Amino acid sequence: MKKAVIFGASGFLGSNLLEQLLMNDEYLQVTAIVRRNLPVHHPKLKILIGDFNTLPDLKDQIEADEVFITLGGTTPQIDHDYPVLAAQIAKEKGAKSVFVVTAVGASIHSRMSYVKIKGEIERDLIALDFEHTHIFRPSMIMGNRGEFHLVEKIMMALWRVLNPFFIGRVSRYKGLEAKNIARAMIYAAKNPFGKVKVYHWKDMNDLLLNNKG
Repeated sequence: MKKAVIFGASGFLGSNLLEQLLMNDEYLQVTAIVRRNLPVHHPKLKILIGDFNTLPDLKDQIEADEVFITLGGTTPQIDHDYPVLAAQIAKEKGAKSVFVVTAVGASIHSRMSYVKIKGEIERDLIALDFEHTHIFRPSMIMGNRGEFHLVEKIMMALWRVLNPFFIGRVSRYKGLEAKNIARAMIYAAKNPFGKVKVYHWKDMNDLLLNNKG
């Protein structure tokens, strides 16, 4: 049985991932590192309170075979530096595989700051030389966030209309439910292969179809 550590468990995608990791019989322990305590109780769950500045102090309490990163933020420190530091410390504590969520179009050569930073995260995680580096590049992350944000509601409604028209080369822009992205990450962890693997919509959807039932 495996031990996992997750960064970003309080977020929309991360909370879905945490729930599914806890329900999965392959995991003996799931450590969630968050800034504030979570309203979640489970015998397999270990919660550590920390952030970018205090993470090194938690190092001795971290045990992991796999590290899952669903962090996102509005500053370069949170968006780039924290995921890279998290992966580095997890690797030092035994993690062989890293599973990170970035974004569709992530590239260090992009002129768009958001996807350029995501590309830099990918580059720097690959440089850490895990046995397996799995990069998930979703487009619109769908689902009920439990909070009302007008812009997000409008964007999700728009994506539901556009989704059927994203075919062929642009299928990577299809939206996917957060719970299904989380499920795809766990399926990928079940049978990791290759040194570096990048998942777009089709790849994640294939994982879901191949593990259906």
